[in-house]
Amino acid sequence: MYGDIQVMNEDQFLGTMYQRFPITLVRGKGAKLWDNSDKEYIDCMGGYGVALVGHCNDRVVSAIKEQAEKLITCHMSIYNDTRLKFLERFSKITPQHLSKVFFSNSGAEAIEASLKFSRKYSGKHGIVSTNGGYHGKTFGALSVTFNEKYRKSFMPLLEGVKFVPYGDAEKLEESIDETVGTVILEPVQGETGIVVPQEGYLQQVRKICDKHNVVLIFDEIQSGLGRTGKMWAGEHWNTRPDIMCLAKGIAGGIPMGLTICKPEIIDVIKIGEHSSTFAGNPIACAAGSATIDSLVEDKLVDNAAKMGNYFREGLFSLKERHKVIREIRGKGLMLAVELRFDVKDVLMDSLHNGLIMLYSGRNILRLLPPLVMDENMISKSLEIMDLLLTKEEERRNVR
Repeated sequence: MYGDIQVMNEDQFLGTMYQRFPITLVRGKGAKLWDNSDKEYIDCMGGYGVALVGHCNDRVVSAIKEQAEKLITCHMSIYNDTRLKFLERFSKITPQHLSKVFFSNSGAEAIEASLKFSRKYSGKHGIVSTNGGYHGKTFGALSVTFNEKYRKSFMPLLEGVKFVPYGDAEKLEESIDETVGTVILEPVQGETGIVVPQEGYLQQVRKICDKHNVVLIFDEIQSGLGRTGKMWAGEHWNTRPDIMCLAKGIAGGIPMGLTICKPEIIDVIKIGEHSSTFAGNPIACAAGSATIDSLVEDKLVDNAAKMGNYFREGLFSLKERHKVIREIRGKGLMLAVELRFDVKDVLMDSLHNGLIMLYSGRNILRLLPPLVMDENMISKSLEIMDLLLTKEEERRNVR
């Protein structure tokens, strides 16, 4: 089968905390990956969205090599030229009102920082999150993550967290009382299965937060940086948050998290109240600058919009031919195929056919390919998916 000595040896040393795919990857380029038997795969998982600008992006690889020869670590207590260059580039792609940055190393850390900053600024501990929302698994991030399976073993979590239906602005406003200082949500929900909000919802949320003087946090960790065909998913609805959290692909595969804020919010944090040893690492910053250059100069945001439309059209064509497809959702290259049965067999069988996909829950295929995807790779992916679904329908006697 897939298992080999490398796979088995790795599991000997690890806790069983991940749903693992039985292949050993050794090489990647663009939107393709190769395993240790040199089998080629089209990557529609994208490392859970991390391979944003493609595996081993030339700009990123060159920047990492150059920086590694100069300086590998520099604590935030000391200034650094590479960090400054990243901040200058980054400021050109972010909403102008979010002009202050906190560096960290992951999405969960970016969320943790946002919750602390918002609490101190608002002076209120209450938080409103949404049903289906996913924000990470550290204690603060987990407190605003909806799924009970992640939360139940670690109670009690933060006090004062309420969950309201995603897309229901009326329920959100009803949940705001004198204790609530923060609303956090994803402009497009990822973990739940690529849930796109109805028109007008995010604008209503913004108005409600303004009316009640509540801080609005957008978690753009999965949806941001061109993934949906615009630099920020919130742009689809002309809505701007007070704080925005980023991570995943921001540094081309090197760990980096960012919490970007209105100046008046982050300026309430005093020296020493929040920090991170590895924050603003020069190698991560060099990779981040190269990632931004790739997004902008290689027009990858435009490509995500164009290829996303091509992929969606192909998926809708599959839906017309396969009764097992319940729904197609998404924007840009952030897509979901909801099936009428458990997707595990489809995911495993796709590996045989040279395609790596992701899941959301039991019955949703989630597609987060690198933004360098082209029509040929998408067409091949659709062909494989067509084959897999036909096989499943035959196995399940679906007519």
